[in-house]
Amino acid sequence: MDVLNLIGRTSPLFDSDLNGLKDKLRDLVEESRFLVIGGAGSIGQAVTREIFKRNPKALHVVDISENNMVELVRDIRSTLGYIDGEFKTFAVDCGSHNFDILFAAEGPYDYVFNLSALKHVRNEKDPYTLMRMIEVNVFNTVKIASLAKEKGLKNYFCISTDKAANPVNMMGGSKRIMEMFLMRESLLQKISMSRFANVAFSDGSLLHGFGQRFAKGQPISAPNDVKRYFVTPQESGELCLLSGLLGENREIFFPKLSEKLHLISFSEIAQEYLLNLGYEPYECKSEDEARSRCGELIAQKKWPCFFFKSDTTGEKDFEEFFTTQEKLDMGRFSSVGIIKNDSVFDEEKLGLFERRIEEIKSSPIWKREDFVKLFHEMIPNFGHKETGKFLDQRM
Repeated sequence: MDVLNLIGRTSPLFDSDLNGLKDKLRDLVEESRFLVIGGAGSIGQAVTREIFKRNPKALHVVDISENNMVELVRDIRSTLGYIDGEFKTFAVDCGSHNFDILFAAEGPYDYVFNLSALKHVRNEKDPYTLMRMIEVNVFNTVKIASLAKEKGLKNYFCISTDKAANPVNMMGGSKRIMEMFLMRESLLQKISMSRFANVAFSDGSLLHGFGQRFAKGQPISAPNDVKRYFVTPQESGELCLLSGLLGENREIFFPKLSEKLHLISFSEIAQEYLLNLGYEPYECKSEDEARSRCGELIAQKKWPCFFFKSDTTGEKDFEEFFTTQEKLDMGRFSSVGIIKNDSVFDEEKLGLFERRIEEIKSSPIWKREDFVKLFHEMIPNFGHKETGKFLDQRM
């Protein structure tokens, strides 16, 4: 199925820059050793493929999901084949002592791409998952930076998100706080990042869920008032590669808005997805109707859909890749913009965040509101939208 067509586009975003930089990117990859962390997720797999096909000296991939890692290897062997350099995968948690030993023994690396993240807005519904989000998105990222700076790394790349620009949810807030910590780390080593749009049909995403619902003969549910920018999985890997190899210290790469990148609603994609599969989308008035009429409608080559107005916590009314306070370079690439950060950070705030999280950890009872309060203290004008409803309460 043509992902570009489903998200309402006809051409890739970054081809002009990639074609112009083809030789430079290949030369950099061929002479380098890479570690990709979180490499079995959708973005991680895309980054791994972009590096692999340019024949690196060594490419090591770490991910906690052994099943996804096995599929990554099978997919690469079945499409790209083999490289002259060393290709290894490790089913290891990057927050563990095992990873620290691996990093010391298998390195040194020239480039580390850290794609590990808890990415779902739905993860803010309880304090236990929120703590895990903070550990992965903030503290693991900083810990790996500390390991990397002792090994003569050329660049440490970390993935951020468009949701870190004027964040309204805890996931975006956690990535914004990660960026704040990395400004401090950038005094000791070179760090670059990227922010980009939703990755179409990435693991666990609503669009990926369309495929799951279709395979199981279940109704498709999606908001009809939420519009988002989408990039393909390959484009996510390409943007990370550009930033990881060519980004200067503290720079954040993002896709430029153009006629190639436009807003589209989830319900529009759902309808196009079903039409591509030969089914007429049939809009039901409720979840109950959609569930109860599955067999009847599907037999008529119609697919039950429930489209609704979004009312869950953390949904942003619009998407943006940068704020009005950030300095931009829009001239270096034709399809990529760059946020140029100064080494500005608030040491007291970073210390406060570390202390408060340790206090919560040591407490016998964790409260979600304590995390929300702390994020408000860390991020000026944090626009957290609390509705009392969460995505797990939706079909």
